[in-house]
Amino acid sequence: MFEIIEIDSGRLDEYGSIPMSHEVKSLFKVDSLHGKPGATGEGPGGLSLEEEDVPAPWTKIAAEGADGIEGDPAKYDVSNWAFFLARDDSQPVGGAVVASDTDGVWILDGRDDLAVLWDIRVRSDRKRAGVGKALFERAVEWSRGRGLRQLKIETQNTNVPACLFYASMGCDLRGIVCHAYAARPETADEVMLLWWLDL
Repeated sequence: MFEIIEIDSGRLDEYGSIPMSHEVKSLFKVDSLHGKPGATGEGPGGLSLEEEDVPAPWTKIAAEGADGIEGDPAKYDVSNWAFFLARDDSQPVGGAVVASDTDGVWILDGRDDLAVLWDIRVRSDRKRAGVGKALFERAVEWSRGRGLRQLKIETQNTNVPACLFYASMGCDLRGIVCHAYAARPETADEVMLLWWLDL
């Protein structure tokens, strides 16, 4: 069993003790439909996603989870943020961060009615045990309680399990940005996928 508690930014060291990683066995390949025979839909083109296995599976480890927020909580004004911790017998097994109404955070689109699931993580030995689902539901509950209209989530085409998880939680894929990480050589080939949940 586990419990979900809300913590303040003073406990982010405890939050940061939960590793953030996932195994990459496959990815979603993004293809342009423009000009292809049999392409459906209106407009000049479109994109398709097709899951394909990677030649050599690997583990992607986030160097700084939550965009480094636990290493530098003063990086942003977190007065409109929520921090959740999943604990089992007082041991952290998962966590989630929700951001809202914060100047200078591009992913919030300058909106005061939007929440962003900034980070969600589950210890590897507790994955597929309901921890992520409980954290996600708590994030949604918090966002609805503040009267926010939508929840936005960023992930990558290399994180197929996360994509399938967000789809199972009722989120819709509404944004694909093919060159979002071009400035970072280690992730330049990854594609940003933006998921949305209407609250």
